[in-house]
Amino acid sequence: MSAVDGAPSVGRVSRAEKAEGWRTPGQDHGWLNPFHERFLLRLLVKKELRVRYRGSVLGMLWSYVKPAVQFIVFFIALGLFLGLNKGTPAYAVYLFSGIVVVNLFGEVFGNCTRSITGNQALVSKIYLPSELFPWSTMLVALVHFLPQVLVLVVGALLFGWVPSATAGLAFVLGMAILVLLTMGLGMIGAALNAAFRDIENFVDLITMVATWLSPVMYRMTMVKEALGDSAWWWLYALNPLTIVVELFHTAFWRYGSQVVEATAHDPSLIPPEGPFGYWWVGLLTAAAVFAVGAVVFERSKRRFAQEL
Repeated sequence: MSAVDGAPSVGRVSRAEKAEGWRTPGQDHGWLNPFHERFLLRLLVKKELRVRYRGSVLGMLWSYVKPAVQFIVFFIALGLFLGLNKGTPAYAVYLFSGIVVVNLFGEVFGNCTRSITGNQALVSKIYLPSELFPWSTMLVALVHFLPQVLVLVVGALLFGWVPSATAGLAFVLGMAILVLLTMGLGMIGAALNAAFRDIENFVDLITMVATWLSPVMYRMTMVKEALGDSAWWWLYALNPLTIVVELFHTAFWRYGSQVVEATAHDPSLIPPEGPFGYWWVGLLTAAAVFAVGAVVFERSKRRFAQEL
């Protein structure tokens, strides 16, 4: 039946249908697609979780097991054998607050990079806003991140940590920088990986290097002593991931009772740049990376089906 016969034409939506939430199929809102397609985004997140833990005995418990093993290995090798725990009060909290950051960075960056190639059947056969795939992997990573934060909070409380407005603000700033940075890098990685599969191997290398080039297992003062006030020091200090790790240290470690007591005898524990460090540099850098990632992804997504 045609529009002349009284029925709406194909592809058009009447005012009544718009009022009920209907819209023309295939509309593209760019990087805002995850907000407009929240139902589809939830379905993809559920699919990712089901696929990841299909046939697994432990299931979501792996969110606890993996970081726990990583923490134990680092604590024994670096804290006990190399003696880094001697100069750092509450070293366990210091170490684990950095581990959760690099774990989230690595999972979001890596999974976003593989999100398009990993959903090849969906991308090439049906229409779905491509932005949903990296965003769904980011939300899945946050689901795994939550148990680690809960463990970190419990550990910090055992070492005399008391929640405060400063700690809460540091955590929020750190999360904002980390999510913007990793999503920007992840969208760039996803766009490039659709054409060049070598990109995901580079991402794995970057993640490995980032773990050691951030103050996760050692104090920033050690880097300062080694590099002095050189350009390399400032490049290290203004690295967004370094800034995020230090913000997490402020949120969960710096105001524990053991650290506060030790600060009276060791002034090096007091950050010279303040409790929030160079947060504004990290936030501006992360926002710029996110903007570049959104543009690169937007310009590349029309070729995904052909490249896959």
